[in-house]
Amino acid sequence: MATNDKARTDGRRLDELREVTIERGWSEQAEGSALISFGRTRVLCTASVMPTVPRWMAGKGKGWVTAEYSMLPRSTNERMDRESVRGKVGGRTHEISRLVGRSLRAGVDMRALGELSIAVDCDVLQADGGTRTAAITGAYVALADAISWAQGEGRVPKNAKPLTDSVAAISVGIVDGTPMLDLAYTEDVRAETDMNVVATGRGLLIEVQGTAEGAPFDRSELDQLLDLALAGTARLTEIQREVLGASA
Repeated sequence: MATNDKARTDGRRLDELREVTIERGWSEQAEGSALISFGRTRVLCTASVMPTVPRWMAGKGKGWVTAEYSMLPRSTNERMDRESVRGKVGGRTHEISRLVGRSLRAGVDMRALGELSIAVDCDVLQADGGTRTAAITGAYVALADAISWAQGEGRVPKNAKPLTDSVAAISVGIVDGTPMLDLAYTEDVRAETDMNVVATGRGLLIEVQGTAEGAPFDRSELDQLLDLALAGTARLTEIQREVLGASA
């Protein structure tokens, strides 16, 4: 495991998260919502309950959870065109949308949800690294509240337990030869190895996305990164539970 005697540019220890805040119920219109911040990265997650499922699932007695991810034009240092103006959704946006959806579905019993769909929209308001991991972590809170709303409205039986586990995600990487947790943008662009890890509240892995941006990494470095990541997602799980309280 990496030692913690080195400070980073923002003063954090190597195994320390940025300041994480989750403002639950940020949107008055959505059935579930959360504004999440990982340091200067801010993502608004809204969850919408819909009474139908995709046609290919109709009549099977199961629900569906899907997600969409996008970045506002001025979420970065320079303005980007909206993808709707360009006429097509970019590959990165598709990839992250699918990742968020897969991650959330790993924590849901679709039969307990019944024949309804929940669409979670993750809009990046400000980007400073870790937007996809912040989106997943905030999306779970929005999803949990949307399911609670559906149970309160009688759309899901009150004794049903659609959520099988919580879901959180964090980035890790090797920067200047040193493993670090929760990379900000200035660290991410310098990383020799970049990895995103999605895990359940019990510490089970849902997805690991790791790439050697520079030099290849070995098995011992992979183990160090996974240890850092799972410690990070464990802390995020605590924050989610604190925010959700009795409904977690």
